[in-house]
Amino acid sequence: MPDLKQLFVNNRQWAEAIKEEDPEFFSKLAGQQAPEYLWIGCADSRVPANEIVGLLPGELFVHRNVANVVLHTDLNCLSVMQYAVDVLKVKHIIVTGHYGCGGVQAAMRNRQLGLIDGWLRSIRDLYYENWDRLEKLPDDETKLDRMCELNVIQQVANVSHSSIVQNAWHRGQDLAVHGFIYGIKDGHLKNLNVTVRGLEQIPEQYRLSLP
Repeated sequence: MPDLKQLFVNNRQWAEAIKEEDPEFFSKLAGQQAPEYLWIGCADSRVPANEIVGLLPGELFVHRNVANVVLHTDLNCLSVMQYAVDVLKVKHIIVTGHYGCGGVQAAMRNRQLGLIDGWLRSIRDLYYENWDRLEKLPDDETKLDRMCELNVIQQVANVSHSSIVQNAWHRGQDLAVHGFIYGIKDGHLKNLNVTVRGLEQIPEQYRLSLP
């Protein structure tokens, strides 16, 4: 399996390069994980979380799935969030989508793809909720890019509406939820300016009282 062998070669070269720059890097990394950021991003292979923001392993806690969706029935995502907030005490949750997202594009079409159709259903609902405004945009690429932004904005709301985040705010924990989007064509990260820092920014019907 020459392709797999190359991965191990690449790994050794990477590890040696890191050790040359900082001989104590791996020993320090093994001692403790203390990231300040949780990144919830798309599983797209063109969107490498650490590299985009220039952070080393150990500095960014990462969860990725198709189309960076946060569902309140997804125990995987919720478990990552709870560990990041309650144990690691991250200060920032960053939902990051990307322009030209294939998952978002699939949700905008009527074709069946299989199991993933259920996963993308919430994005399809969001698409039809915004249909009238999106239809006024000039072309399909512009519509897709706007939907990618709207999806991030919705997922920021979903994170903020979770009991995990709201309980942290009830405790007085310093925690903010942000929405970013990444441009694969230029490598630039854009802040969508939808940051939520506390309960007062959440619509009243989504605010949860202490248990």
